[in-house]
Amino acid sequence: MRTPPEQQAFAIYSRKSKFTGKGESIENQIEMCRQYISRSFGQEQADSALVYEDEGFSGGSTKRPNFQRMMKDVHSGKIQTIVCYRLDRLTRNTKDCFEFVEELEHYGATFVSIKENFDLTTPTGRLMFTFVAALAQMERETIADRIRDNLQELAKTGRWLGGNTPLGYQSEGTEYCKVDGKKRKTFHLKLIPEEAQLVQMIFAKFLEVKSLTKLETYLLNQDYKTRQGKPFSRFAIRELIMNPVYAKADGAMYQYLMENGVCPFSDQNAFDGTHGIMAYNRTEQTKGSTTRKKPMEEWVVSVGEHEGIVSGEDWITVQGLLAENRSKSYRWRAGQTNEALLSGLLHCSCGYCMRPKVTGRTTADGDRQFRYLCELKEKSRRHKCNNKDINGNHLDRAVCFEIKKLAEDKSELARRLTAGKKVFVDESDQLTTDLERLRKAQRENQKEINALVNSLAKMAGTPGEQSILDGINERSERNQSIQENIRELEQILQEQDLRSQSFDLLRDMLRSFADTMDDMTVEQKRLALRVIVKDIVWDGEKVHIYLFSDDDPSGDDIDLPPPDDGQDDPGVPTCEGSK
Repeated sequence: MRTPPEQQAFAIYSRKSKFTGKGESIENQIEMCRQYISRSFGQEQADSALVYEDEGFSGGSTKRPNFQRMMKDVHSGKIQTIVCYRLDRLTRNTKDCFEFVEELEHYGATFVSIKENFDLTTPTGRLMFTFVAALAQMERETIADRIRDNLQELAKTGRWLGGNTPLGYQSEGTEYCKVDGKKRKTFHLKLIPEEAQLVQMIFAKFLEVKSLTKLETYLLNQDYKTRQGKPFSRFAIRELIMNPVYAKADGAMYQYLMENGVCPFSDQNAFDGTHGIMAYNRTEQTKGSTTRKKPMEEWVVSVGEHEGIVSGEDWITVQGLLAENRSKSYRWRAGQTNEALLSGLLHCSCGYCMRPKVTGRTTADGDRQFRYLCELKEKSRRHKCNNKDINGNHLDRAVCFEIKKLAEDKSELARRLTAGKKVFVDESDQLTTDLERLRKAQRENQKEINALVNSLAKMAGTPGEQSILDGINERSERNQSIQENIRELEQILQEQDLRSQSFDLLRDMLRSFADTMDDMTVEQKRLALRVIVKDIVWDGEKVHIYLFSDDDPSGDDIDLPPPDDGQDDPGVPTCEGSK
């Protein structure tokens, strides 16, 4: 049974669209939806309508943060009617449309599309909905086909279309004039000899060691760095040697592409063994989710204008080795433990994280014994860092003991928690001030947009019309930038509020910390430590604990028995106490 109109809660949904002069800017979408609600259900309902908007998201998927948030509110009964300007603002996928309507009906809600004037309570309205939804999906598929056709035409030119320029190359522009006299610029990749030698070495070394881990160790110990001055990680190395841009377009490469269902948009005689491969459409990038690699048969490939670095045969061999090693790629291994409390908090004095590793022995209590070891020490095989490992079972107990001691000293605990919370409160006050300033700027900017929109009709067909449209576009882009900053600040404030609340919760919990710590689960202990402990550093002799808002830069020290360095069996260490 549907809720009577006067009792309904309305939501307005919109997706971000750049102002086109056709009345479809996001501000106009929302305003027209409010006007519809006001005419049909009253001004009070229009004023109280909730607004959900997603910026920069495609209508081809419903995986949009504010759309999902709106549907959760539907599930909770907070919303009974969703109003949108046009159906394609909601989705361009027929299947998603029907699932959306069925989901609304399940929760006793409905939706209105004011442009198409849908009324889903009637058979005619449902028929029209089905028809328009199918048209929306056809438009989406047509757009996708048009994009692919454009990529295929671009592929024939072998141009570089932008993005992160791969190591070994720089992007170089060439300016030209079109027939209409307008200047345009195309880009191609130009070889950087010094970087190209590094790329050649990386490929050659991988063919020699046949392992990403061993190659990472070699590059680390030889001080090779990325363009950003950081050590090469396994992931960076893998992305580099998987990139076909480095492969020379030779006979082997042509054959490999054909065998894998890729028909190059270059003649076979263009595979001259000198120029490199240019592959488009290799990934699918969706805002809000990780980049997905597309299968090879979906690639759009041609011979590029740039010079290749490695032979097609070597590049193909590398891909084969990667496929063989895929089951051995870096992941959380069985030799690591989820019992460790200090993962992510404990650092080596060299600056790298220390991760837990099971030793294969057990403690007197029957727990698995593990130690913390420096990631740099492990990756460099002790060349870059040779700090001692530390017994994890003992360190976890010692840190908990220190926190329990702190909990027993009520005055010291209160001082630290109060000081820690004050830091967050001060930061939150400043953020709130910045947020109000941005909201005020947004309101002023919106007033300017509304004034320009009102004057647009008067200037239609005159030379000043384009100037007004340009002004609206400029202010719409400014509004988008301001809105992004507002959302970022709102998210930070929410996190600050949660952390401030966690201090209150922690204060209550730590009043009986000594009694409750032993009864906590591993996950509860881990969360508790992360609220009060900022960092823990092992220097090979002492452990330094840094609490949030600590005035003492040296931290609180813990003396430990001689640690397990991973070479000898020290037996099961006992906790000697802390100071």
